[in-house]
Amino acid sequence: MKAAPVDTSRSRVRLAALYAGGFLGPFGGAMTSSVLPEVGAGFGISAGSAAATLTGYMVPFALLMLVSGTLGERWGARRTIRIAYAVYVVASVLCAVAWSFPVLMGGRALQGAANAFTTPLLLAAIAAVTPQARLGRALGVFASMQAAGQTSAPLLSGLAAEASWRWAFVGAAVVAGALALAGLPADPPRGGERPRLRSAWQLRTLRVAVVGFVGWGCLGGVSFLVALRLGDSFGLGAGQRGLVLTGFGLVGIFCARLTGWSIDRFGARRWALFGAAGGAVLLAGVGVLPSVVAVGALWAVAGAFSQAVIVSLNALVLSDGGENRSGAVSVVQSLRFLGGAASPIAFVPLYHLDPMSAFLVPAGLVLAVPPALLLGFKPRRADAGRQDGPAPAPRP
Repeated sequence: MKAAPVDTSRSRVRLAALYAGGFLGPFGGAMTSSVLPEVGAGFGISAGSAAATLTGYMVPFALLMLVSGTLGERWGARRTIRIAYAVYVVASVLCAVAWSFPVLMGGRALQGAANAFTTPLLLAAIAAVTPQARLGRALGVFASMQAAGQTSAPLLSGLAAEASWRWAFVGAAVVAGALALAGLPADPPRGGERPRLRSAWQLRTLRVAVVGFVGWGCLGGVSFLVALRLGDSFGLGAGQRGLVLTGFGLVGIFCARLTGWSIDRFGARRWALFGAAGGAVLLAGVGVLPSVVAVGALWAVAGAFSQAVIVSLNALVLSDGGENRSGAVSVVQSLRFLGGAASPIAFVPLYHLDPMSAFLVPAGLVLAVPPALLLGFKPRRADAGRQDGPAPAPRP
């Protein structure tokens, strides 16, 4: 009888760790973005060369997520996530003590690889412990943690760099270690054969994943275009540009819970289409309006519409009733981040040719592609029908 409160407290800690894990991955990806000059000075290289630490994290992170969800389901999600956190600790310590730039790059690649085995499995675990009628809200909270990690990384790393940029990696190691010790809810029971890789690559999943590729690549992934326009058109300095860009993440954080509620109320497919349409209009305004205040305001509000797209896509695949939900959401997340990585390659040359077109083209893509791929998307499972209509009121 006395053990019940302890068990309840432990369950709450493990549930909180599910959501807190969403913070670590984006934080790790962006943690060197504001300290590139300091990192370069530490190894006698330019800040431009030090920017490879960003790519070195994102490439293994995005590519491994093509298979990490399925492999994690095979090995057991709970065990896989704990091992991934342990590897993340080792990788972060390696970055903190790196004695050469290649060693730092190796640590960054290992960080990205480890995080590829946490994000999709955490999302699937949240779906497994959340009632269907509240799945959108749960995923919205997770998305707010991801946005908080990405938004706070430049600030926290910059503060740490006042002493040494290496302390930022020490902090990341401590957080990952705490999450590993906190543990996770037990794996849900699984019957039948272990999931196969091809079960995550069904046409239904690929349709959603392509929307994620376009949606993130043409909304969240074009912050560099906004920075270029703020400097070229309005003469803003680095600090001012950074302040304006932060609005995107802050609005995304504060609107994530509202996004989740809207998904539960109106349906994931509808809300994804709404987010894409609204985001496209806002992005076009960012590229053409002559007022820096208007540009900053529209870009901040675009953060909420970007969240609407991404959270809705996660809800679509996690509520679809497939045999390999971890693998499916892993593929969607992978293409999302690959879209962000491809965005500079696609749009920087266009910006140099015609700055306005560099905004209007991605706006057109995000306006056209989601309806083409999602309008015919129907829930496969009977109880997933709630995703395309109002959720029933929860029982008292």
